[in-house]
Amino acid sequence: MSALDWLNSEAFTAFGQHIIWSDMIGNTIGLIALALGWLRSVWTWPAQLLSGVVLVAANVSVQQAGSVGKQLIVIAVAVWGWQQWTRGRQQAQDGSIAVRFATWRERGYLVGGAVLGTLAVGGLFTAFPSLSWSPWADAYIFAGTLVAMIAQARGMVEFWFAWLLVDLVGVPLNFHSGLAFSGLIYVVYGALVLWGMRDWWLRTRTPALEGATA
Repeated sequence: MSALDWLNSEAFTAFGQHIIWSDMIGNTIGLIALALGWLRSVWTWPAQLLSGVVLVAANVSVQQAGSVGKQLIVIAVAVWGWQQWTRGRQQAQDGSIAVRFATWRERGYLVGGAVLGTLAVGGLFTAFPSLSWSPWADAYIFAGTLVAMIAQARGMVEFWFAWLLVDLVGVPLNFHSGLAFSGLIYVVYGALVLWGMRDWWLRTRTPALEGATA
């Protein structure tokens, strides 16, 4: 049995749902990555990269092209975000990672990028139905993930909001696709996102420590 075959084999069954190894391992690492992001640890990026690699296998197994694309974006942006956080450009005066709210112009770019990205990718999936059985949901997740990770790399509090919006579609889509563990773990993601959002939000109110620009 190859490593890919093992990753896509069944780990166990719970409540009638078949849990595969890649879905379970990838999302557990992703949960750790989100917790590290809350703590503003640079290790959030290698964890996200590893999670993306494993989850590619999970999404290939259920022919969810948009989510495969999402994980490829996770891998690419994780490398870029890792560079951003290790260059010192994101450091606050206390040596930690600086966080801030985006400007209205930056928010416009993020929202516009999400809309245009969803339309472009959704149009592609609609034109080639074999790529995805749920083209617009997949496209929304693809574009939303890209926006969230770019905002995180720039230290923007809005990245937490973006993840919440992605999860609203990602949870039901994963259950419907047969990736039950993804659906369950995303509920935990939701709670962690709310706590992380609160922590980053409060840190924007201490400009003496968070004074560095992103």
